[in-house]
Amino acid sequence: MFENFQNEILFAARRLLGGAFVFAGLRNIQNRKLLIPMMAARGVPQAGPALCLGIVLQVVAGTLVIAGPWTAPAAAGLILFLIVATPMFHNFWDHQGPDRAARINGFVGNVALAGGFLALIAQGA
Repeated sequence: MFENFQNEILFAARRLLGGAFVFAGLRNIQNRKLLIPMMAARGVPQAGPALCLGIVLQVVAGTLVIAGPWTAPAAAGLILFLIVATPMFHNFWDHQGPDRAARINGFVGNVALAGGFLALIAQGA
């Protein structure tokens, strides 16, 4: 049944996955004054430039996933971004109570995003 809609499904998947990262990157620009000290406290050297690099990766790779060209390399770049960013911002092992639960949810969400990008790569989308 879904085979008849494969192109439409991939179209929607690329927009949803890529759009999440474009949105997050733009949101991170607004939150940079909070994020830079947080990253520095987690031991990230040159936290400001590292944040800028991450934002550029989120926005550019997210846009490439949405638009279609170089989807697989852009998806792979975002998987690498998730591998670096997830333990930094969703470190549930360092927290207790509701904060721990929220960080576990973020961690699991990022794992799911990585799975979505792997599916795009496998589809050759």
